[in-house]
Parts: sequence; C-alpha cells; structure tokens
Amino acid sequence: MTQMTAEVCKLLEQALSLSVEEQEALAESLISNLGGKVDQGVQQAWEAEIGKRLLDLDSGKARTTPWSEVRQRNLAKLPDAH
Repeated sequence: MTQMTAEVCKLLEQALSLSVEEQEALAESLISNLGGKVDQGVQQAWEAEIGKRLLDLDSGKARTTPWSEVRQRNLAKLPDAH
C-alpha cells in the first residue's frame, strides 16, 4: 500500500470531520473516479460482506464502537502534518 503524503493525511483528517452522509458522498465520488478500476469480483465480495455485517448488527452479534471513539483513535494514528 502506498504511504500517504502529508497533504493526503490532511485531507483525510478533514474528511473524517465530515458528517457520515458527507463522508459517504465523498467516498462514492472517489470510487466512481477510479476510472472503472473497481474489480467486479471485489464489488460482489464487498456486497456479501456488507450483508453479513448487517445481519450481525441486527442480531446483536456484532460489538459496536461509538463514532467519537473510532474517530479519535484514527486521528491519533495520523502523522503530524504541521
């Protein structure tokens, strides 16, 4: 995996501060701009995984973490871009 530059880290930090809906729209836009590089098998695997995770959530099998905790943990992993 390619290492993120300071600029990309800053963009990621800004993206993580967006609402969930805004992050979803941003992710969809980035994926659609990959120029068709999304492998169909990968897409189907993701859809199957999403279905499994939804079932786990609905059944109570999945352990969830509050967004504020996940966000704080992810931001702490970013290198200082200052």
